[in-house]
Amino acid sequence: MAETSVQTEHKTVASIKALLGQKIGMTQIFDAQGGVTPVTVILAGPCHVTQIISPERNGYSAIQVAFGEVREKSLNKPFAGQFKKAQVSPARWIREFRTDKAADFQVGQVINASVFAPGDYVDVIGISKGKGFAGSMKRHNFSGGPSTHGQSDRARAPGSSGSNTYPGRVFKGKKFPGHLGVEQTTVQHLEVVNVDPERNLLMIRGAVPGNIESLVTIQQTIKRVKVRTVHAAPSGKKAKKEAAPVKATKPAAPAAKAGK
Repeated sequence: MAETSVQTEHKTVASIKALLGQKIGMTQIFDAQGGVTPVTVILAGPCHVTQIISPERNGYSAIQVAFGEVREKSLNKPFAGQFKKAQVSPARWIREFRTDKAADFQVGQVINASVFAPGDYVDVIGISKGKGFAGSMKRHNFSGGPSTHGQSDRARAPGSSGSNTYPGRVFKGKKFPGHLGVEQTTVQHLEVVNVDPERNLLMIRGAVPGNIESLVTIQQTIKRVKVRTVHAAPSGKKAKKEAAPVKATKPAAPAAKAGK
């Protein structure tokens, strides 16, 4: 995961391109050409580093960060003691980010939305919305049964699920109706459209998983970044015709005078 550096009064400490945030909702913004971009607004940070995890002591390298305001009386004693030891304000959520440069971080360091910039691509992780009990068509995208030949009550049914005499049972893991949602979901390769460091707001193109005010994790995308072309060049015969060089024409010969 890529790191950037932040200059402090004492020394230069590392900063990681990953944050904890809280989903606020969706809106739309307009660009200079009048185009509309749907964005999700996320309150990203500030996140305090509460613990440095080292390979010598824990077997791997990571940093532990905390995010979200909460009253101290709402914490149990282990969590309250952990925040007191790190000398940071109590927080609602604690998560870890793996990094090979954990030793460059400091306990109590603040990571905010300024680690991202417009044009960055991120992966957003969250808990999807709960849909309750859902049928097989909604839950697994089944096509349903035929709506002809006298069919009356099996249009959205999953169909046959058993087998012949052997093995004579339904295999485990077969897709059936059941509970839908409330699962960890990752949406990859989303573009950061705008950043407001003063209010710690990120505007990310598209939708992200989770309910409003739910916790989301924003981190640098793991996929290869593809540059999105806004104004593409014309294609086809029209483009070839426009790109064809114009042939130079010779000047016309002067007309002969009458009577010669």
